Amino acid sequence: MSEHTKAVTDTTFEADVLKAPGPVLVDFWAEWCGPCRAISPALEEIAGELAGKLTIAKVNVDENPKTPNDYGVRGIPTLILFKDGKPAATQVGALPRSRLKDWVTSSI
Repeated sequence: MSEHTKAVTDTTFEADVLKAPGPVLVDFWAEWCGPCRAISPALEEIAGELAGKLTIAKVNVDENPKTPNDYGVRGIPTLILFKDGKPAATQVGALPRSRLKDWVTSSI
């Protein structure tokens, strides 16, 4: 994780995401997932650009199986944008940085 993204676990998900002030983009990922690693730098950049407007949280699905199961995550990377504690938008699969940023900014 970096200064712009936050590691979230099954235990901290409610406090860090569902009760967070403002929108939270959750990246469901795994170490072995190539596309997850591919979009990580773009997510870091977007997190920096949108600091104060959006929080980006990362959930490792191997270490935290409950939360992805609760939200029906079947493939990774899956990005779910939460607003007021509820899923507002979902993107499955890696996108190029420009499309990723467009999706994020149009969703928040």
